[in-house]
Amino acid sequence: MSVLQDPSATVLDFPEPPRKRRRRYALILVSLAILALAGLLAFLLFSPALALKELEVRGNSLVPTEEVNAALAPLVGVPLTQISDDRVRDLLKDKAPIEDISVAAEPPSKLLVSITERTPVAIVQDTNGYVLLDSAGRQLGSVAGRDAVQLPLIDGGTAAVDSDVFPALAAVLAELPAGVLARLDHASASSPDSIQLSLSGDQKIFWGSAERNAAKARVLTALLAMPPADPPVKEFDVSTPDRPVTR
Repeated sequence: MSVLQDPSATVLDFPEPPRKRRRRYALILVSLAILALAGLLAFLLFSPALALKELEVRGNSLVPTEEVNAALAPLVGVPLTQISDDRVRDLLKDKAPIEDISVAAEPPSKLLVSITERTPVAIVQDTNGYVLLDSAGRQLGSVAGRDAVQLPLIDGGTAAVDSDVFPALAAVLAELPAGVLARLDHASASSPDSIQLSLSGDQKIFWGSAERNAAKARVLTALLAMPPADPPVKEFDVSTPDRPVTR
């Protein structure tokens, strides 16, 4: 009688090969690691322990911090891991002075919002006071008085933004170093080729067209750094930056 036919026969189990056993253990460990990671991710994404409670705003001067906090109020209570730059940027998109933002989470409950603001290059007068403009003509906010900022005044009020000469005038102002821009009192142009600037102290600058702005800015900066002449210079002509003229 064969073993297969004898019910009392003993069947021996051969031990599992070590390689197969190691593979099975490895699969179990990987599965446990995946489950643990999924649990950790779920905790980080949804845990109230990481809910936003405190905002810190940096880099803003044109937009009050109170306005930023009010705009970002819907994020309070949201886990930090769910708050992205794009989400914050969308909540602040109606704040004209804000050019860009970046956010950094500081667990367990703090969010740092760093703001990059647009640079005002001029002001115009309207019925309520003076309005700050950037080089694209965006209205960045209001100031109460002419002396509140050291920026040139552009003729024509807020309607000047829509004029033919504004793009050329703004391009010139955007090229000037901050130290020169702060000394300007007035900016005007009857055409894109006849841009004129006025310094405090009644000195004039004839800029001409909005071409070779960088070269003209360098020449003007050098001229303004020279010792005072006798008699004083009344006009700097940098319309041809290779051959500047003083009068």
